[in-house]
Amino acid sequence: MNARTEPEEAEPATPVRPPLVRELLLVAGLFLVYKFGRQLATGHTAEAFRNAHDVWNAERWLRLPDEDTVQSLLLHGDGLVHIANTYYATVHFPATAAFLIWLYLRRPAHYVWARRVLAAVTAAALVAHLAFPLAPPRMLASTGLIDTARVYGPSVYGPPQTDTLSNQFAAMPSLHFGWAVMVAVGLIVATRSRLRWLWLLHPLLTLLVIVGTANHYWLDALMAAALLGTALLVIRAPRRTATTAGRGAPALVPTEEQVLEEKVTEQPVTQEKVAEEPVLVGTGR
Repeated sequence: MNARTEPEEAEPATPVRPPLVRELLLVAGLFLVYKFGRQLATGHTAEAFRNAHDVWNAERWLRLPDEDTVQSLLLHGDGLVHIANTYYATVHFPATAAFLIWLYLRRPAHYVWARRVLAAVTAAALVAHLAFPLAPPRMLASTGLIDTARVYGPSVYGPPQTDTLSNQFAAMPSLHFGWAVMVAVGLIVATRSRLRWLWLLHPLLTLLVIVGTANHYWLDALMAAALLGTALLVIRAPRRTATTAGRGAPALVPTEEQVLEEKVTEQPVTQEKVAEEPVLVGTGR
């Protein structure tokens, strides 16, 4: 008898998708913790404005572009600034949610990676908001910038004194920009289309919007990019294979022993082999 070895256990054709209920609870819990943490940073008005003046002066010392230049471009027409305000108010959360949902359904391995990166960046941002409260540039009269959302609408913030739903002194780092960059990076890594690099337009538009509407400083975006870059270095993306890129399962390659075994079993039976076989002769009367 030919000895046959048991085949090695093959890897699953597609990555295992995490349980939906667990993922919903994790994402909802992360959101609630973040919202609760933002509330802890309220009541630091004086410190937030001191930090705002320091950040503004640091940008001038670093010779970064003036935020007023971007805002002046938006103020050329009421329609353009209204679009920018709408983009700021409505794209941030839905775009990130749609990104995670698509990865969950189509690229489970990349979904787990992206969720971990976003969770790490958000947690680090929460710590930064607590340690360094920062008033946005729209609140500093010395900057000459206006609150475009309040003047032209729509606005997602109320007066800081009465706004209990958000912490308006959490400008650095900008999660609007950090999440937008992660959406672009995640889609570029998880897909193969030649047009996938166009996803970089999302963080670029987000950067122009958050600066032009005077909701963030340039340094807010740079800090968010630094946190995201660190998270991407620590939390590595899955290798892009035919399976993880949505091209189906890779073909199974037979081992050398299996190939030799098949050759042996397929050889024709010769006369010598027939002679070696015992011949049963029946005896008759």
